[in-house]
Amino acid sequence: MTDQRPARPSDIARAALEAARAASAARPRPTRRRIAGPRRTWTGPGPGADDPQPLASLVDSLISQQDWTARTKVGSVFGRWDALVGPDIAAHCRPESLSEGELLVVAESTAWATQLRLLAPTILGKLRAGVGGDVVTKLRVVGPTAPSWKKGPRTVRGRGPRDTYG
Repeated sequence: MTDQRPARPSDIARAALEAARAASAARPRPTRRRIAGPRRTWTGPGPGADDPQPLASLVDSLISQQDWTARTKVGSVFGRWDALVGPDIAAHCRPESLSEGELLVVAESTAWATQLRLLAPTILGKLRAGVGGDVVTKLRVVGPTAPSWKKGPRTVRGRGPRDTYG
């Protein structure tokens, strides 16, 4: 009589592993083809150029590569107006245009226009500190204006189109 013991789970697993190894050894190995191109070199413990980068550093490098620094400084005057001049001043005026270093600021009232003309050196100092000294060199403050009938650089003296109303 043979002693038949029930198979243990570890014996079943061992037999399955040996069968898988034998099947793997009998299968032909694929040949590895080398893909042409540069081999990857490891950068070491520090970050490399091909590693993920923060978005801010990528935008800064793009701005410097494309030589957009002057345009971004001009854009930051308009985009960061509240932060540059302060919320109290920004609540009562807005920048209108910037050409050849002269920033045109429109105030909400004539009283604020007068106040801003007195604060012009302080505002220019804040703009130089926040954006750079070569972007805004002169500040021109105007008060609110009524709509103009002038449309273009050439005008004709007289009442203009208003004399056709009646």
